[in-house]
Amino acid sequence: MNALSTVSVTEVDAERILLRQVGDTDRAGLIELYTDPEVRTYLGGPRPRADVEQMLDQLGTAPVPGSYVIADRESDDLLGGVWLDRRPADMPGHVTENGNELELSYALLRSAWGKGLAFEATAALLRAAADELPEQPVMVVTQTANERSMKLVERLGFRVVDTFEQFDAEQALGSAPLHSFKA
Repeated sequence: MNALSTVSVTEVDAERILLRQVGDTDRAGLIELYTDPEVRTYLGGPRPRADVEQMLDQLGTAPVPGSYVIADRESDDLLGGVWLDRRPADMPGHVTENGNELELSYALLRSAWGKGLAFEATAALLRAAADELPEQPVMVVTQTANERSMKLVERLGFRVVDTFEQFDAEQALGSAPLHSFKA
């Protein structure tokens, strides 16, 4: 894999969930994920439904490396999403001089909150990525006001190395070497 790759596995197993590619049955759940004001409180606010529908129409169900639906292992229902993408160099908040680091992101439907599923999903994805890209740093950016997310960042083992302003809010930048997540 080259330095700008992301994780390539198509599925990641965890105890109660499966990280998988988006499917035809996920549309309603994805619309809810992107339009729910509470889910989007620390993510720039809800997106207009028409914009989300247009985005989903454009993306379809083609596999996107590093992008996963968090699905219930028993029912396969969508619970949220988890992403391991490259943070664009022109955005603020980096841990390397040139940017484009791996950045972990996640969002869960309200019905999935408070069950430890964000930890389970992010930890599983980080372990899978550590097998493929062990020498890379990984980062996470979250609003400092998002107490639950800040606790998750700490629990995962990220160290907050910087804060900066983005989207009219203070953001915390957490960093960790990807190899630290190897199973």
